[in-house]
Amino acid sequence: MQNFSGTPRELIASFWRNRALIFVLSKREVVGRYRGSYFGILWSFINPIFMLTVYTFVFSQIFKSRWNPKSNSEAEFALVLFAGLLIFNLFSECLTQAPRLILNNANYVKRVVFPLEILPWVSLYSAFFHGLISLLVWIIAYSIFFTTPQLTLFYLPLIILPFCLMTIGFSWALASLGVYLRDISQLIGILITALMFLSPIFYPITSIPLDYQKLMLINPLTIPVQLTRDFLFWGVGLDSNLELLLAYFGASLFVACLGFYWFQKTRKGFADVL
Repeated sequence: MQNFSGTPRELIASFWRNRALIFVLSKREVVGRYRGSYFGILWSFINPIFMLTVYTFVFSQIFKSRWNPKSNSEAEFALVLFAGLLIFNLFSECLTQAPRLILNNANYVKRVVFPLEILPWVSLYSAFFHGLISLLVWIIAYSIFFTTPQLTLFYLPLIILPFCLMTIGFSWALASLGVYLRDISQLIGILITALMFLSPIFYPITSIPLDYQKLMLINPLTIPVQLTRDFLFWGVGLDSNLELLLAYFGASLFVACLGFYWFQKTRKGFADVL
């Protein structure tokens, strides 16, 4: 039986070796999602705008939520909320698909020699593409309602890179577990919904008791949501966030390596189970 390496070196080597295939499959994934629809790729713009409108109305008009007690600006509320949703939507899309990645591509397991470990990369690339479109919508909206976006916007890749590493680490683990435990896909749907409300997406983290604020740092979305808002909207730079960013990067690297190791060590049994 073939032995699959789960080392960090192989993680990087596999990505680099299969980068062209990842790009082709990701492109097919994005195009295939909208094939046959009248609006096509425009749905990537329509969906986030529609959901943003609904969330903004519910939380700013019905629940009277505010990021800044001194401000009644709905545009401010919408853009700060949207910054958090950028992170959540990318995470949610990847993890929701992860448990069925191998199950939906069983032909790659049984019939051909295929680098199965790249499937989470394909899912991440597709989600990242939609995330970039949502970010473009955010920048346009900020320019219309306020002014030129903050220069701290250019710090955003510093949090997106470790966030993607953590996301794909979870995706590898869930893709493997989904083969052996079919209920995982149902459980993840529930957990993702719970995570949306347990993350500081619809409210500032300062609005909850201090003890719970510390506990929320365990949530993989808390730090990237906070830092994304700091970089995009509040204009807070690296000086205030460097220690937090380094800690998150270290944790993300660990999760990515652990997820890849688990996937590589459990993939030997995929063919038997499927």
